[in-house]
Amino acid sequence: MRTPIVLDLDGSVGALPGRLVLPLREWEEPIRFGCSVSSLRRFSADLVETLPREHGTVFMGSGDFHHLTWPLVERVPGKESFQVVVLDNHPDNMRFPFGVHCGSWVRRVAMMRRVSHVHVIGITSGDIGRGHAWENYLGPLRAGKLTYWSTGVDTIWALKLGLGARFRSFLTSEGMVDAFVKMQASSSEPVYLSIDKDAYAPDVAMTNWDQGTLSEAGGEAIIRVVRGRVIASDVTGEISRYRYRSWWKRKLSAMDGQDEIDAGRLAVWQAQQHALNLRILAAI
Repeated sequence: MRTPIVLDLDGSVGALPGRLVLPLREWEEPIRFGCSVSSLRRFSADLVETLPREHGTVFMGSGDFHHLTWPLVERVPGKESFQVVVLDNHPDNMRFPFGVHCGSWVRRVAMMRRVSHVHVIGITSGDIGRGHAWENYLGPLRAGKLTYWSTGVDTIWALKLGLGARFRSFLTSEGMVDAFVKMQASSSEPVYLSIDKDAYAPDVAMTNWDQGTLSEAGGEAIIRVVRGRVIASDVTGEISRYRYRSWWKRKLSAMDGQDEIDAGRLAVWQAQQHALNLRILAAI
């Protein structure tokens, strides 16, 4: 097994076998939740100096750091095209006027030349519903480079815009997983796999964000169908407590519906997360 990497941004990732921990706590305030593109570029340059070129799954901590998938995808070696498969309760393709944040990075990745397609699977968030339709970047959807896989969300608005093929809607999480597995079973294309554990139901892993309905067995089925083709991967969605020093991040995160973390249960939830990390790592 290749060496798993822990980007220690918030102290939330437990011990992993054979891990390499990169101490990056000084970056927590500047890049957590969101940052300017220039700030992310500076972080990426710092990361390049410490991250081995060859490594295993990257663990990034809280889902507040999911936009770090963007520079990690940029670092994938080689010249061949590849898919990006994202397990997430949110599309992460939302408009953000202040640079990039954990919910806006997918557009950047989808439009990369080497990325043939991005599949975001596990969405139950209203972010792709009619009320938030205008917030979604339509460019990668119209270009045929992004597909949402969701359950329980009314996406009829997409049909009216001719984007119905890019919105795969299902009645149950199990039906969604079965359809995705069937579609991927005949593919030989390499895959970058990004897992935000907020796609899972809360009884699988408690996270900082509102959560989906994916079962652990469903997640395992998705991993299994792409496993032999995974060229790089990351995991996020740990649970951690943090109070931003900057007022605007406090305000934006509150507007995005992040609840206060129960300090008394934090250790229990982090232990649950750690056990799941070990199983995900073994599955990948």
